[in-house]
Amino acid sequence: MGFVQVCRGHYYWLEPKNAFQMWQVPDIGLVALAFLQGSFAYGGWNFLNYVTEELVDPYTNLPRAIFISIPLVTFVYVFANIAYVTAMSPMELLASNAVAVTFGEKLLGVMAWIMPISVALSTFGGVNGSLFTSSRLFFAGAREGHLPRLLAMIHIKRCTPIPALLFTCASTLLMLVTSDIYTLINYVGFINYLFYGVTIAGQIVLRWREPDMPRPIKVSLIFPVVYLLFWAFLMVFSLWSEPVVCGIGLAIMLTGVPVYFLGIYWRNKPECFDNVVDSVTYFGQKFCVVVYPEESHSADTQELCHLSEAQADNLKGVNSTGTPGALA
Repeated sequence: MGFVQVCRGHYYWLEPKNAFQMWQVPDIGLVALAFLQGSFAYGGWNFLNYVTEELVDPYTNLPRAIFISIPLVTFVYVFANIAYVTAMSPMELLASNAVAVTFGEKLLGVMAWIMPISVALSTFGGVNGSLFTSSRLFFAGAREGHLPRLLAMIHIKRCTPIPALLFTCASTLLMLVTSDIYTLINYVGFINYLFYGVTIAGQIVLRWREPDMPRPIKVSLIFPVVYLLFWAFLMVFSLWSEPVVCGIGLAIMLTGVPVYFLGIYWRNKPECFDNVVDSVTYFGQKFCVVVYPEESHSADTQELCHLSEAQADNLKGVNSTGTPGALA
């Protein structure tokens, strides 16, 4: 529809003299926030890194997926926005709560219902991918001992990390307390980019400290250095422009500090504390029908899912004394 509009001569807002008018006084902080909010749409490349254990030949397919998806998504999003401005002015774009729906109402006539359905399907796919990958963060963290052991357990038949998925669901519902979607995007964008920067900096430090470490996927240091410079620009000016929003996002992230001290740093816990944790773990195992995966030296997650029949039997029942069996 965008190409049709251009062919019909409806490209007034695409002409440089009209497209680049200053509607407000330039502000470097607002520019940083614009990048922060806009980058949310391109953040999908990072989620695949969370599930490399479940990829077939990840050393080949992970870079391939990123190299294909980023140009493809960039092409689709840029040309979609170009199509929007063939039918709407910048003021109409800002006033619309659903730009794609407004675009469909203007150009598609009786077929305008296609747009909200398409947006809903796209949103469902995005959320599905996000939940699938984010839960693996909790799963991996628990396996490393950074979170409760229950989150590192998988279903006895489906081999899915159900406790980690439920924990992701609960944390997602907490985020919905914020009704303003732009504020929520700022929260998520700020926290994500803070961790992205720390991760990239860690890559540079490891390249310097551990130069001989095996690196199946290796890129030039030019890319992380350029990324860190851009990251510093986003972080500094986002904080300067929206200190309250970014401060709240930072406070949300820091809520993990007491969890760390309570669960990991505090070594000599009292017996009553351990008993409560064990009781919660046993209940969670029975409720979700999960067990801790067998240790395996293979990187293939399917190898981790070969649970013994004894584990499954122990999980489903209790012994004659009424105490839980050897659940883990």
